[in-house]
Amino acid sequence: MSKQYLTIREAAQMLGVSTVTLRNWDKRGLLAAARNPANNYRLYARADIEDFLERIEEKKPKKLHITFIPDETEKKES
Repeated sequence: MSKQYLTIREAAQMLGVSTVTLRNWDKRGLLAAARNPANNYRLYARADIEDFLERIEEKKPKKLHITFIPDETEKKES
C-alpha cells in the first residue's frame, strides 16, 4: 500500500531532483506542498507528484536534433 502523502525527501527522490529544487518550485507555485499541521513540514500528495511527472513527460521532445554551426575562424585559416 502506497502512502497518500510524501515527505519532501520522498517526493524529491520520486522526481529525481533535490529537496532545494522542490522548495523553490513550491515558492514559485510550480508544485505546491501541503503543510503538516503538527510541525509545518512540507508534504506532497502522491497524486500531485504523479500528475507533475506526466506533464513533464508530455513536454519532453521525442528526438533531439543537433546541428553544428561551423566556426567561421576555422574557415578563414584554411
